[in-house]
Amino acid sequence: MRPGEERPVDGGACAGVSELELLKLRAAERIDEAAERLGALSRAIWSEPELAYEEHRAHDVLTRFFEREPPAASWTVQPHYQLATAFRAEWEPPGGRATPRPLQLGFLCEYDALPGLGHACGHNLIAEVGAAAALGVKGALEGRPGPPPPVKVIVLGTPAEEDGGGKIDLIEAGAFKNLDVVFMAHPSQEDAAYLPDVAEHDVTVKYYGKACHAAAYPWEGVNALDAAVLAYNNLSVLRQQMKPTWRVHGIIKSGGVKPNIIPSYSELIYYFRAPSMKELPVLTKKAEDCFRAAALATGCTVEIKGGAHDCYNVLPNKSLWKAYVENGKKLGIEFISEDAMLNGFSGSTDFGNVTFVVPGIHPYFYIGSDALNHTEQYTEAAGSQEAQFYTLRTAKALAMTALDVIFKPELLERIKEDFKLKLQEEEFLNTVE
Repeated sequence: MRPGEERPVDGGACAGVSELELLKLRAAERIDEAAERLGALSRAIWSEPELAYEEHRAHDVLTRFFEREPPAASWTVQPHYQLATAFRAEWEPPGGRATPRPLQLGFLCEYDALPGLGHACGHNLIAEVGAAAALGVKGALEGRPGPPPPVKVIVLGTPAEEDGGGKIDLIEAGAFKNLDVVFMAHPSQEDAAYLPDVAEHDVTVKYYGKACHAAAYPWEGVNALDAAVLAYNNLSVLRQQMKPTWRVHGIIKSGGVKPNIIPSYSELIYYFRAPSMKELPVLTKKAEDCFRAAALATGCTVEIKGGAHDCYNVLPNKSLWKAYVENGKKLGIEFISEDAMLNGFSGSTDFGNVTFVVPGIHPYFYIGSDALNHTEQYTEAAGSQEAQFYTLRTAKALAMTALDVIFKPELLERIKEDFKLKLQEEEFLNTVE
């Protein structure tokens, strides 16, 4: 459905509508009421893109947003939470029943940009979705008669998704401890409750040779650029024996300083991707053999250094995504089929690591453009007014799903069971426990 065609949450008149559906309606209304502020938040982030771990202005814009959200001081905000550009904002309904541990729901915001392209992956919209969904849940619970449920709404600002893995840093710092379910959504070209984001390992490869005059006595040199070229070609040949679901891509970052000097140093950066953390080491080993073979053939020495963090594959949680689809359809979202969803290709994200420590959902949403992510056209689309309708609609679906988790204990149990089963499949259960 296009802007202006959004269907109301089922029920219309109050008669015969369940309390939960009325709360969902209130959540959607609360998001609409905040639409102007949410749009301004997104535009402020989009207009001044910042790279990983350098999102200082975005951090300040987001923390001010929650500090000033009416009523005053309703959110407890922790700027610079564990990382310089991360934050945490918490809200609990006043007068809630005293319990040893309330249900804790997390909404994640991303806001780093891409070098040279700006917000070509729409992280300004991810920040907006996370903030809007949290406001929706808060608004629904504030207006609910009777004693409030024991729940805490937590917004985590997670920097450096594009490079470095800010969520992994926050996992290691304990930021996700005690969270029960986490929610976020990512801009795309279609609406999908889940896409199989894959595991990823990055590596920097350095070759050391010996400089010499390339015309007078080249035999005295050891060519590090030759090693880099051989490594590149070795990996290109390896592709014939790679599984169709594996991905290898890289660049030669450095290859010499002057044509008449035998290059004594070269450097490559590569990303390896596989559907699961079980397969990723197999691909990595094959690639590293290609790097070492190039060093042996040229007489260079080689240094292979992995990145600080690997991105894990995103674990699906079918119970959670089914609830999201049910709510999204009420808002007019037209999802791709489950077959297309499970057999599609996607990238990698540090949200995958989150799904190994807490159940979560990471749906994708259409923003009114067929432009592809990581292009100049997508940057333009992410900052457009048209994207606002779809972004806020997605936030409503997330907020409605969170309300299902709060008020349907049987759903929460199924979500937890799905989580445990997927960990067992990945052979990670003992690690997490």
